[in-house]
Amino acid sequence: MTENLLNFDAAQMTAWFAEQGEKPFRAKQVLRWLHKAGESDFDAMSDLALSLREKLKLTAYVKSPQVMREETATDGTHKWLLDVGTGNAVETVFIPETDRGTLCVSTQAGCALDCAFCSTGKQGFNRNLSVAEIIGQLWWANRELGKGEDGHWPITNVVLMGMGEPLLNFDNTVSALRLMLDDNAYGLSRRRVTVSTSGIVPAMDRLRDECPVALAVSLHAPNDALRNVLVPVNQKYPLRELMSACRRYLEKAPRDFVTFEYVMLEGVNDSVQQARELIDLVREVPCKFNLIPFNPFPQAPYKRSDMQTVMRFRDVLMQGDIVTTIRKVRGDDIAAACGQLAGKVQDKTKRTHRLTEVV
Repeated sequence: MTENLLNFDAAQMTAWFAEQGEKPFRAKQVLRWLHKAGESDFDAMSDLALSLREKLKLTAYVKSPQVMREETATDGTHKWLLDVGTGNAVETVFIPETDRGTLCVSTQAGCALDCAFCSTGKQGFNRNLSVAEIIGQLWWANRELGKGEDGHWPITNVVLMGMGEPLLNFDNTVSALRLMLDDNAYGLSRRRVTVSTSGIVPAMDRLRDECPVALAVSLHAPNDALRNVLVPVNQKYPLRELMSACRRYLEKAPRDFVTFEYVMLEGVNDSVQQARELIDLVREVPCKFNLIPFNPFPQAPYKRSDMQTVMRFRDVLMQGDIVTTIRKVRGDDIAAACGQLAGKVQDKTKRTHRLTEVV
C-alpha cells in the first residue's frame, strides 16, 4: 500500500522510513523537500539517492485536497473550496496584511458542536480530516500564492479557526501542528500558530502537555445560561471548568494570555451589564478579548450589533483593565469571514434535514 507522505509528522516519517530500511536523515530530507520547498515530484528531490527516489515512486505519493473553487474578496482575502472526497469539501481562507499573512485552516468536514451563530455548525458533521488534509491546506496555499521576492512563503501565521472543532480531531490536529512548528517543515513559532476551541476541557489539558501553541477560546457569553444556548458544549464543560482549564493551559503556553473570542449579537450578548459580567468571569485568567462583528448567513437567527454598541462594550472591558480589540471584518463579500464558512458536507448528523423540516 502506498502512503501519502503529507500524513506524517517528523516522528511518523522517521518510523516509516525505518520500515523501508532507510536512515533517519532521509526522513528529514524529504520533510524539507515537501514542506520547505513545496515539492511533490520525487525526481526533483536532487539530494536523494536515485535508488531511493525510485523506491518512493512505488511506495509513496504526495497529495493535498484539490481545489474546487477559488474566490478573492475586494480586500484581497482568498478563499478556496477544497475537495476532501466522499461528497465533502472544506474551506480555507488566506488573509493578507502588511506585516503578516494568516491562513485559516479547517480540521473537520462540518462541525458537531452546532453553535447557534455559526453556519458551519448548521451544515452538520461528516468526519475528521486526516493530517494530509489539514497540513495540505497550508502546503497547497503556499504553492498557490508563491514565494515573495525575498524567497519566503507568504504565510507567516496559521489559525485553526476554519470548519470544525480542532480538539475533537485531536491526534490529527497535533500531528499537523508539529509539522507547522518543525524547523525541517514550516518552522513557525508557537506564538504564530493558534488553536481555537469552543472549550473541550480534557483536550485543552492534553494540548497543553503535548503541543502548546497560542490558544483562543470561543466564549460568546458571560454566564452558563446564555452560553448553554449559544455554545451547547457548555452544558458538558461549563464556564467554571473552562476558566480553570484556561489557567492551567497558561502554565505552558507560548503566550502569557488566552484570547477570548466573542461574537457580538444584537440584543443577545452585547449589553453593558453583560460586559461587566465578563470582567468578573475572567478576573483570574490573564486574557485579551477579540470582539467579532456577527457575520450573517442564510436563515441566521441573529443580527450584528451596531458599531456603537460594540465600541461601548469594548470600552467597558477596557475600563476593567482587559485588553480588547474589535476584529476587522475580512472577506465577508465572499462569505470568508468568521462564522460564515460552510463548505459542502454530507451531514451524518441529519441536522440539515431537521432544519429543513422546522423551516
